[in-house]
This record gives sequence, structure tokens and C-alpha cells, in this order.
Amino acid sequence: MSRTTDSRRADEWLQHVGLCSVTLRHLSTHAVVDAARTAGLRRIEWGADAHAPPHDPGAVTNARELTEAAGLMVASYGSYWRAGVSPADEVLPIVRAAAALGAPRIRVWAGDVGTDRADDDTWNRVAAALREACRIARDHGVELALEFHPNTLTDSVDSTLELLDRVGDSTLRTYWQPRIDEEVAPAVEGLRRLLPHVAAVHVFSWWPGAERLRLHERTDLWAAVADALIVAKEPRDLLLEFVPGDNPALLPDEAATLRRLLGSG
Repeated sequence: MSRTTDSRRADEWLQHVGLCSVTLRHLSTHAVVDAARTAGLRRIEWGADAHAPPHDPGAVTNARELTEAAGLMVASYGSYWRAGVSPADEVLPIVRAAAALGAPRIRVWAGDVGTDRADDDTWNRVAAALREACRIARDHGVELALEFHPNTLTDSVDSTLELLDRVGDSTLRTYWQPRIDEEVAPAVEGLRRLLPHVAAVHVFSWWPGAERLRLHERTDLWAAVADALIVAKEPRDLLLEFVPGDNPALLPDEAATLRRLLGSG
């Protein structure tokens, strides 16, 4: 299937283009919603650190109501709960906040050490914590997804697949984002391997290292990612993150670039 010839598939994906609110954590909840709407985005992943803390039900309700009033959808709840590290009793308030937010998914983290330092006890502890978190999330109709990130047990495709296998619960999936300094071909091949388990993609351009670029400055990467994604049976959320300078004025152009890469304008 070609993304350039199948406009229906592209249109399905466009419904899933959105924003991570942590990119604009310095703005109010209302300003984040307005920025997303102005940029023509459809969804927002609300961060638990600034805009929708789990122990602030008023903020959670405000984020949901403002999102819905703008005709947008809540994509997910971006938590900072770290399996095997954060207290287990933090899971239930986070899950309840996600449910109140109307978020179908919660982003969680696979510990706080990379696989080069992780021993068997670390793997077992993280997997056990995730299994219990999955049970609680499932009881509330919410799924979990792992942040694909350095210095965690999801610092590579292989380790992410291993952790998902160890947890063994379909409630748990993963995010994907480009690994720092990874070339295009291995990055896209890794995405293809993870794709059956990918719930969402964090979209940003860093190169080299953590230097923030505009999306069009890595068109080679994101065009190849779009080609890999567009043939998937299930559209995933594509969430813009880390725009240069956390500047909301850049969002319309970044969103337009992403839409163009998906084959629609």
C-alpha cells in the first residue's frame, strides 16, 4: 500500500496527530489547548507534572473540559511513574486521574537504569511492578505504554521486546521515538520490529545529540517513519514534542510538515 496513493489511510492517520503538553509546560492549560487547536492538531497527551497532576482533580477536570470544548481528544496521560522505583501505591491515583481525564492510555517508565547496568533483580522488579500496574489499569479500562528512552530497560528495541515478553500482559504496549544519534535506516528498522506493540510515536527532530531541529530538517527520517507507519492496520497517535525553544509559534508549521509527510498537503 502506498501512502501517496491511498488518501483514505492518510486521513485516518491525520486524526491521530497531536501534541505532548510537556512541550509547552510553561504555558497554561488553556494556552496549550489553544496552541494545539490553532495548529490544526487533533489530540493532546496531558503531562502529569504540570497541567494535570494526579492529586489535583480540579486540574485534571479542567484539562479534560478544555480539550473537549475545543473539539480535541485526550490522547494519553504522560506520567512519570517508574516501575520498580516509584512507590507502588502511586499507581492507583495515576490510573484514576487518567480515567477522569478521559485518557485511554498512561505513559510509564521502565525503571531508572539502562540495560548496561541492570541485573536480574532489576529486570524482575520492574516486570513485577508493571504486571501489577497493568492489573490496576485494566480494572479501570486504561492501558499502559512504556516510554522508549535511554537509562531505562527500554533503551533499545531488543530490551523493550524482552520486557514486554517478561510482563506478558496485552494491557502494556510501548511508545517509539528516535534514539539519540541513531541513523535513519536502523531507526526505521527498529520501529518496524516494534510496530505490533507501538501505541504512539513521539515526533521530534534531534540531531546531533539533543540539539533540537525543526521537523523538516530531518525529513529523511520522518518521511521514512511515515512510510513505515502508514501501512499499519491500526493508526497510532503521532504526538509532536520538543519543538525548538518550546515555542508554540512553531507548532503550525511543524504540524503542517507532519501532515505533508503523511501524504496530505
